[in-house]
Amino acid sequence: MRNSITVMNAKGGVGKSTLVLTLAETLAAHHDKKILVIDSDAHASISSMLMSLNWLATIQGENRTFVDYLIAVVLKGAPSSWRTFVISGVSDVDDARSIDLLLGGGHLTLFEREVSKGGHESALRLAIRAFLAEARHAYDLILIDSAPGLSVLTECWLREADFCLSPAKPDYLSTHALQFLQQFGRRDAEMGFSESLGVVISMKDAYSAEDEQFDRWLRHHLKDRCFEQTIPRAAALQTAAYFSVRRRSFWAKYPGQTGRVLRQLAIELLNRLAAAQTHSSSPTQIATEYRVDQLALAEATSAPKVEGG
Repeated sequence: MRNSITVMNAKGGVGKSTLVLTLAETLAAHHDKKILVIDSDAHASISSMLMSLNWLATIQGENRTFVDYLIAVVLKGAPSSWRTFVISGVSDVDDARSIDLLLGGGHLTLFEREVSKGGHESALRLAIRAFLAEARHAYDLILIDSAPGLSVLTECWLREADFCLSPAKPDYLSTHALQFLQQFGRRDAEMGFSESLGVVISMKDAYSAEDEQFDRWLRHHLKDRCFEQTIPRAAALQTAAYFSVRRRSFWAKYPGQTGRVLRQLAIELLNRLAAAQTHSSSPTQIATEYRVDQLALAEATSAPKVEGG
């Protein structure tokens, strides 16, 4: 069963961690999925969304982050089980109790420097491959919150995870980053690359004509690769990023239309995953799915409206 998804856009600030958070809590609360969230960002954003800051600081102080696991396995060559680093009982949603977390740490950047300095890239990739091979059997879904840009660890996720999901704001820079990602996917294609699940348009302002223009352009040029459901810019999603020490229901955290949007998005994701299990894409096919004509994009976004949208 292919069930590991790296959530990635080469540009930061596109709602990546929020997408991981909301998908994990929606899939756990409404589909009874056992979810493993992996925080692969030095900022530990998703970790702070899923647990209190005091708890987060305690675990980090005990050297129980996913980074510490990688340090032991890759740099020290010490036998270590990733299961001992898993934190259970995270999330402040009381009906989403099946989410586990491998939390992040600020020393991730230092770890990656040591990997590059010591020529441990192959060992890191083998460690990620072995880890995913075991974790796939323990969870229904694995969601990896990858850092923006292309670090050595992010590349491992892109090449070893089964799928890649890309959130994108309806703006020029976020769209341009999709092209950067597909160009990277074409490099060293024989090394493998995760299969694209598509683009989730996020943080869209319902009252912005420019956002609507980019939305229409993306849907026209990326065809079926865009999810039908768009994630709006909503106050409920902004406040959801702050962990509440008092647990609440899914609908209390994501009220009204926000919760309905997230449920529809989760259904779309599960449908795409089910369809993807029946075929296997080649690295070349994967890399060309997100091709973006930058000249056409520039012309479209400077025009008063998008033709053919």
